[in-house]
Formats: sequence, C-alpha cells, structure tokens
Amino acid sequence: MSQRSTRITVSAVVTAATALAATVLTGAGPAGATPPAAKPLSDVRIATHFDLNAGQMPENVALLPDGTADVTFAGARQVAQISPRGTTRVLATLPAPADGGTGTPVLGFPLTTGIVRTSDGTLYVLYATGTADLTGLWRIRPGHAPQRIAALPADGLPNGLALDPRSNRLYITDSALGTVWTVPTSGGTPTPWSTDPALAPIDFLGANGAKVHDGALWVTNLDRGTLLRIPILPGNRAGAPQVRASGLVGIDDFTFTGHGDRTLAALNGPDQVVRIEPDGTHTVLLDAADGLQNPTSIALHGHQVDVFSAAYTTKTDPNLLRARLDDHR
Repeated sequence: MSQRSTRITVSAVVTAATALAATVLTGAGPAGATPPAAKPLSDVRIATHFDLNAGQMPENVALLPDGTADVTFAGARQVAQISPRGTTRVLATLPAPADGGTGTPVLGFPLTTGIVRTSDGTLYVLYATGTADLTGLWRIRPGHAPQRIAALPADGLPNGLALDPRSNRLYITDSALGTVWTVPTSGGTPTPWSTDPALAPIDFLGANGAKVHDGALWVTNLDRGTLLRIPILPGNRAGAPQVRASGLVGIDDFTFTGHGDRTLAALNGPDQVVRIEPDGTHTVLLDAADGLQNPTSIALHGHQVDVFSAAYTTKTDPNLLRARLDDHR
C-alpha cells in the first residue's frame, strides 16, 4: 500500500477516534483526578520529531540498559532504534499483507504494536494485519530476518506485550477480542490466559498496555479507562482482575516508577501523562501544552522519562518527549 493510501486510511480511523475521545472529554473531569498543579517533572523538552508521512507513529517501546529505545512504528510496519541522542535507525520492516491490511480489525491498516526485548538482544514484536498469514508474534534476532513464531487470530488486534522473565512466557493483550494470550518465548500456539469481561472493549479498543510486576500481569483497558491487576497464580493460571484505578480516559501503555505500585501512564485521546498512585488516584503531569500528541507509551531510565507520541488523531508531530522525574519513588 502506498504512503498516500496509508495516510488516508489512518486519517479515516483516527477521525473516528477523535470524535469518541471528544464525546467523553466534554463531560466532567475523570473521577479521582487531581489538578495539574504540582508537577514532579523538570527539563521537559521534545527530543526527537518523527516523520508522520512515512508512518513513523511510535506505538510501543523497549529500553536497552544505556537508555537506547527500540520502538515500533505503527504506520510504517517497522521496528526502529532511537539512540540516547535521538538518532533513528530502522531495524526491520515487516512484510505488507496482500490486501494492504484494509481488513485489520477496528483500525483498517496493518500495524506493529507491542515490543519487548530480552537480555541477549532478541526483540519480540506484535503485528496486526487482519490476515491469517501475518497476524501474530514476531521474533527479531540481531543479524536475522524477522520471523513469525506464533500465529494469532486474524480477527483480533494484538496490542500490548509483556515478558515474565521468571517463566520465559509472553503475555499478549488483544484489544479487539478482549483476551490475554500467553505463549513461551520459544513460540508455538498461544493459549487464552484470560477472557474476563473487564478486558473487553466497549466500542473501540479494550485490553491495551501490559506489564508483569510483583507476581501479576497489569493491563489497561482503553475504552473503560481502567488499570487492572491480574494475579499470576500457580500453574500460570490467571486470577480475577482487580481494578486498581479508573476514570483514566483513553489510557494506553504505562510504566512503574520503582519498587511499588505507582505508575506513569499515557492517556492517548486527552494528550496527557498521569501519575497513578497505589490507591488509584491520579495526577496530570504533562499535557498538550508540553508537546504531547496522542501519547502511546512511556519508558523510565533512571530519572529520565521518555514519552512517545504517535499523533494518531492530532495528525501533527509524532515525537519523543523527555523529562526528568524528580520525585522518583
């Protein structure tokens, strides 16, 4: 599919998403939110600008120990590496579906989504195309071509990806089917790990971001504005999801700030980054005035916060925003 066709398709989809976000945001502010008065961030700046016309819409991130970021560029079907100085290098481009990806559920264009990295440099990436031959989990090893190692349903939208290094298992959120899948890092046939109704979408996207933390899989639900904790029980069984925070309109991906349960989360539609406390309350730390353009994912390297914006609905300046987290608890 040509870049022009991709832009037209993305534009049509994100216009609908913008309308959805606007409908929600015209009401009262989200429950539990506190005013954006005291911001524990300093040195806020846009570090890198990406090329929207080339489909460089950063969707998810995996950090290297030195702060280098491996990211998925959703609209370009690419995995790229962003150096600490902001230089972009494309690592791989996944094959285009024969139909151009127009049958991709919900969105109508093929996109690379979740990404994790193991200590040996192997990358695991999710790819949604609406076709049975390409949708699934892909592995990218240094010096090797990308390889699909697990097929996922073509009518699903694999989105968030989390690694449990203790069991070498990957957890995959499906935003269309409201399912969490699991598969070993060696690949194979994924099995449904949780299909709890709390993961389901309402009218757009359900289960989204995912992280393994303190014996549980934490998952966001974009439509429902929730952050969920799902205990990982013996035998790799899923416990009942616990709502740890709500009222988070358009929540996408997130990261933990330390050893506790405090998180930083990207709210895509509202153009915000919020800090979520263990008791579920949240505070706005960054917004559109700081340069956010539909933030999708957040990474923390020491005191440095990296926020990636895809500009899905703003259609202006996908970027990497950097800031210093002074309150690092």
